[in-house]
Amino acid sequence: MADIRNLLANLANAEAQLRETEFLAPCVRGGKVRASIDSLIYTFEPNPSDFEGWGIFQAESNSIATLVDEPLLPQIDAYLQCLPALRLRLVYPLQHQTWLAYPSNQGDMQQRFGVSRPLPVHLVSDGAAFEPIVARVDGKICWFEGVDRRAEAQPRDRLQEALNQGIASDALQFSGLTPEMRIAYDLAWQKTAIAHQQKEENRLRNALKQGGGELRSSRDRGDYWQVEWRTADGELHTSAITKNDLTVMSSGICLSGRDRDFDLQSLVGVMENREW
Repeated sequence: MADIRNLLANLANAEAQLRETEFLAPCVRGGKVRASIDSLIYTFEPNPSDFEGWGIFQAESNSIATLVDEPLLPQIDAYLQCLPALRLRLVYPLQHQTWLAYPSNQGDMQQRFGVSRPLPVHLVSDGAAFEPIVARVDGKICWFEGVDRRAEAQPRDRLQEALNQGIASDALQFSGLTPEMRIAYDLAWQKTAIAHQQKEENRLRNALKQGGGELRSSRDRGDYWQVEWRTADGELHTSAITKNDLTVMSSGICLSGRDRDFDLQSLVGVMENREW
């Protein structure tokens, strides 16, 4: 019984000490902050709730900690130095100050952390695609420390240039390209390809909508889109549409060789008024 009373007393003392102590912690937007007192971990909702960055907090209660000051860079550096370092290459932003990154050395990460995979890095203050960085690992969370000054800048520039030129990941080649760089590039390439596909689908959808039709699906056929769509009365059509200006290559019905006189938007009206 005495042991239980002593334990409860120690917990009460730790909580009282916590409310009197300011602590430094990183915080992502919508996340929580943690503090350690006598080997006990306390988790708090930050106040303000939308705060993101490094802050000095003080506990208001057992569940809320208020931001009271902005830490100095040496304080942040001292916090990070307590955590193991991991060299990564940024790929693309996920949200706010969080980026997806890939290890610069897969074998090193596998040996030290038991896994080698893409992972999010939080509070990236100086981010660019394929930038080599140093992060600090706190359990399963990675915090951005800074740009990796030991890494060469040329691979980053070559990767950025290739992505801007739209070079597919399987066609990527240059001196010094490592397997890790190729994987990081492929992750960025896939995201870019998906974003481009969605943009083009929205373009097709809007053209059909303006004509009174509805997009069902689209397939990339190289120089043109194979578009499956419906008229307002529900009739299904499949047409071949050029990518640059959405001119009709093949309407799917006989237009007496005048397919290219129409674009996707005007084609809807043609299909709905076949007596033309």
